[in-house]
Parts: sequence; C-alpha cells; structure tokens
Amino acid sequence: MSAPSATAVPGDTGRSRGSLWSKAVYKLSRDRFGMTGLAIVLVYLVAALGVWFGLWGQGWSDVTGPMWAAPSGEYWFGTNVIGQDIFERAVYSTKVAFEVGLVVAVLSTLLGAVLGALAGYFNGTWIDELVLWLKGVLDSIPFYLFVAALAFALKGYAYSMHVAMIATFWTTTGRLVRGEVIKLRGFEFVEAARALGVPEFKIIFRHIIPNTFHILLVQATIVFVAAIKSEVILSFLGLGVKDGVSWGLMIAESTQEVLAGQFNNFIWASVFLFGLVMAFNLFSDALQDALDPRSVA
Repeated sequence: MSAPSATAVPGDTGRSRGSLWSKAVYKLSRDRFGMTGLAIVLVYLVAALGVWFGLWGQGWSDVTGPMWAAPSGEYWFGTNVIGQDIFERAVYSTKVAFEVGLVVAVLSTLLGAVLGALAGYFNGTWIDELVLWLKGVLDSIPFYLFVAALAFALKGYAYSMHVAMIATFWTTTGRLVRGEVIKLRGFEFVEAARALGVPEFKIIFRHIIPNTFHILLVQATIVFVAAIKSEVILSFLGLGVKDGVSWGLMIAESTQEVLAGQFNNFIWASVFLFGLVMAFNLFSDALQDALDPRSVA
C-alpha cells in the first residue's frame, strides 16, 4: 500500500503527489540566493572531499615555516606562531566541519523522526508522555553545561561532543514530526492500513515516517549548521576536537596571536566558518520555502 505525500490530502493521485515535489524543485531552482548558497556549499564539500582523499590539507600539522610568516606564494595565508601553514589548517578544518555536521545531522534527525513518530502515533499514551518528558528534561539543561558534564563523565572520549549534540538536537525535530504524525494518523491511508491488519509499527515506519520527509530534510540542514557552530564554540572552549584541528581551535590559538598583532589565524578561520554557515543558511531557507506545503500546493 502506498502512502500519500506529506503535502497531499486523502484521495490525491500519484501524479499530483509527484507534481508537488516537482513544483518544490522548480521553486528551489528559481531561488537565486538558495542556489548561490548551494553552490558555495558544494565548493566547501569539494574541499572536504579533497582532504578525505588525501589530495590537499595533509600538512596541517607540519612545522615547516617561520613564526608568523606573512601571506606569500609559499604560505597563502601565512603561518601561525609555531610556523604551521594556516591555509593547510583552514582547509583541513573544512573536513572536520563536514564530519561533525553530517554525523550529528543524520543521527539526531533519525532519532527525532523515530521518537517523534512514536509520540505522535501513540498520542495521549504513556509512550507520548515519556517522549515529551525526555524532551522537556533535555531542553531544560543548558547545552554547554551538558556537554561539559558529558565530556567529564566520558573522561576524554573522542566523540563525547557528538554524543552530546545528538542527544540534544533531536528534540526540535521530534516535536515537529510528532505534530505532523498526529495529523497524518487520521488520513484515510492509515485507517485503511489498520483495517487491513497491518502492524502498527509497520504503519509508522513504512507509511507515516516517509511522509514527514519534507520536515526531516529541512531539519537536517538546520542541525548541520547548528552542529558546526557548536563544534567551533566547544573546540574554542577546549571541549570539542581533541586530536586534530578545527576552525574553533584555530580561533582559540589566535587569542594570543591577536595580542601580538597577528590576525591571519583568526581572520581566515572566521572567514571559512562564516562562508559555510552563511551559505548553508541561505540554502536551508530556500529549501524550507520550497517544501512549504502552502507554497507548492
């Protein structure tokens, strides 16, 4: 049994459901700011892939230059206080940003989808109450305090930052999915599945959750940006990346360099961070507008 699109109403044909997504893609392609943001994100992605495949950025930890060398043909962005190439470090940090963003966005979105769908489908039961209670508890804890406590409890575990983000970022996704599922469970395709004796969990995971894809896609882009910004802040505070380099660590290193009148480390780490976050925000806003059921119906 096929379920209708999340933006469709009971009785819609498959052709009309397809047209809704076609309209969304068309509207997204016509958004200049969104497409510009996507193009910039793809440039960053290429940079990250190049690091993953060992094409560039591999000398981020090498001490090969003089202290605080000025930008030149050899060192495009100059060097830091111990002679490391700032360009190599900034490019390598792009890979770190994408790793953190993708892992946290995918896992937290999946967790929010599952818990939100369960809460929405079993609305008013103990399952719903339990999910809402868990969400309330997590939302009441200051994020950075939670990360600090988790990092201490895990005693230097390399992925404590990821665990903390996943454990807290799912709540908004869960709330949105819960509301959508409460609406979807009254649709005819769900009632028909129940009448045919389809198990409830099969209805949830096969028919209902796929119809919240528009919400999950937008939320994943939002969480991606939030995860990158959080990683930078946590690394700056010494709670994030441990074995490696990131834009947050570069900014933390630059605090002493700025006092000495050296700004290259701070400027380029900030520029790289600003460029990716701004571009992804533009793309996320355009995607959200394109997938808005009121604008594509």
